[in-house]
Amino acid sequence: MGERSPVLGGNGRDLLLWQRVIGAVNGVLVLGIIIFFAALVAVASGDIHWESLLKANFEAVPMSIPVIALSFVYQNVVPVLCTNLEGDLSKVRTSIILGTAIPLALFLIWNGVILGTITDFNMDADKTIDPLQQLRASNGTVGPIVEAFSLLAIATSYIGFVLGLSDFLADLLKLPSGQDQNRPLPYVLTLVPPLILALLDPEIFFKALDFAGTYGVLVLFGILPAAMSWSDQYSSSSTSSSFRLPKLVPGGRTTLAVLIGGSGFVILSELLENFSRT
Repeated sequence: MGERSPVLGGNGRDLLLWQRVIGAVNGVLVLGIIIFFAALVAVASGDIHWESLLKANFEAVPMSIPVIALSFVYQNVVPVLCTNLEGDLSKVRTSIILGTAIPLALFLIWNGVILGTITDFNMDADKTIDPLQQLRASNGTVGPIVEAFSLLAIATSYIGFVLGLSDFLADLLKLPSGQDQNRPLPYVLTLVPPLILALLDPEIFFKALDFAGTYGVLVLFGILPAAMSWSDQYSSSSTSSSFRLPKLVPGGRTTLAVLIGGSGFVILSELLENFSRT
């Protein structure tokens, strides 16, 4: 690192400083998320009906998979993460594992709290139950905490996706590195199109959520990476290659087959359901 700093120049040092500022801001926001989440769980857990957690509608599980997949998509941030950690495989792996495990634990705790507050749990009724609305109605303290928590959660996700997508667009457009690395074009392409779509149709987020989770996420981050890994590790052309990438995920062909088959099954199920509606 000591040899690299003179080469960076003023713009390079400014870029590193800007990355540190973003990291510090994101750290403060994450701390706020944890504080408000703990407060929300503490306030809401007093009204949990434990018997509600034993009830489940397993027919609705496949419908939730796209949303779950979309909630845990962070692969577009991995290149930025690798750059910031200077390609240290151990640190990158630890960051990915902890970055997945912590939100997963928070999701499970939140689902337990929110589903445990449902009092009118009628599986046969043809109506939609909003447990968060029920929780707000039963406890006036919940509303402001939910608003603060939601705002912080959106802000942290926004920072991660903007950094990841703008970095991807910069590579795609082959923008020059170094002093021209701070060109605004990748950020304009990242921010302006979603803003225009949101202004044209404020409900487009809900329409795109299921579509993106089913087709975009499961293809881009489910089928394609597993197929690429399969090709690199097990195809006849790769076995004779002198350069082989290390195996980062255990399980071999079984893990890759489960990823490809599971993603394909969800996509096919959604296609069949959409055709049956029409």
